[in-house]
Amino acid sequence: MTKDLKTKQTQFLRRDVLRIGGGVALSAPFVSRAWAQTTEINMLAWYGHGEPDIVGAFEEANNVKFVPKYYAGGDNMLALIAQSPPGTYDIILSDAEFVQQLNLAGYIEELDANDYPFDDMLHEDFTKFPGHWDGDTLFSMMVRCGHLGVSYNTTAMSAEEASSYNGFWKPELAGKVGHFDWHLPNLGMMSLLNGNGSDLWDLSDDQWSAVQEKTMSLRPQVGGFFDYGGTFNGLKNGEMLAMCGIGDWITGALERDGATVASIIPQEGGIQWTESYCIGKGSEKADIVKSFIQYMLSPEGQTKSAQMIAYPGFAITKAGRAMLQEVDPAEARRSHQYDGMENEPVALINEGRIHYRDIPQQQSLEDWNDFWSEYKNA
Repeated sequence: MTKDLKTKQTQFLRRDVLRIGGGVALSAPFVSRAWAQTTEINMLAWYGHGEPDIVGAFEEANNVKFVPKYYAGGDNMLALIAQSPPGTYDIILSDAEFVQQLNLAGYIEELDANDYPFDDMLHEDFTKFPGHWDGDTLFSMMVRCGHLGVSYNTTAMSAEEASSYNGFWKPELAGKVGHFDWHLPNLGMMSLLNGNGSDLWDLSDDQWSAVQEKTMSLRPQVGGFFDYGGTFNGLKNGEMLAMCGIGDWITGALERDGATVASIIPQEGGIQWTESYCIGKGSEKADIVKSFIQYMLSPEGQTKSAQMIAYPGFAITKAGRAMLQEVDPAEARRSHQYDGMENEPVALINEGRIHYRDIPQQQSLEDWNDFWSEYKNA
């Protein structure tokens, strides 16, 4: 990077942090003001979102402290909110498919769409993402995404074998196939394998029965059901040689440390996970939370998000992707975040190979969860 480019980059970052202040005290970016009382912001999120690599710079600039409560899976998120007094959480990271339920239950505040950079989104779908709006009213702001497919140990499976979900039935993997323990991504993949395509969440009774039957046929291959840490360690230690229900958000973190793992979008298609921020109903800190969401959509915030230590994701803004390519070209290349690359995320969407994760349309979440419990205990 040339000296002039570095200077422009620094000036851009400084202007950007100033711009997103929205009236909040950001006039001295990244300068701690110990004389003022630190404001605590209660966050409900997936693991990693409240860690220093993501929130540290914003905390220092604004004399705030995030107090995260972590969950795994939208069902768990809803349960935690339902069990908490109104106003407990100032900011809620939601999987996109659960935003409508948060809204219907009255758990989140309206957002002003004019506060966010919709004109900078990488894909037109991201500007009015399903479930984030009620008519013309915004309730949740998309901040990152990633793709789910077949995740595997590259010494145990070839890329060709992993190019279909059928690869999980490879005889040599008996007892070495793991599941990330959440029904939606796993059963969504089985639905894709059964040929349901874009209707993978909208299953008739017969189609749902067929998905259950297909899933049960995999049970003899399965060596365990894991949370985030177990999934990560199972692949890292070779305890599991293939994992269903995940993607680069796990294998990418392992790849950065040199593990012999990878993820691929198979021929049947992949599933996009999408994470979005909401302001909790009744929060007294809505202004500073809004500024944090704006920060996470700034080029710097998007770069930090893509590089997240806990699990990587895709930048969703043009400026964010451009900065990632500038400051960390190796990660941008590893995650295919360059135009024209094979398996580039936006191209996969445009080709129809990626389906946005959703909730069951003709069954209830309880139906899917009940079957998942039955499957685990089989």
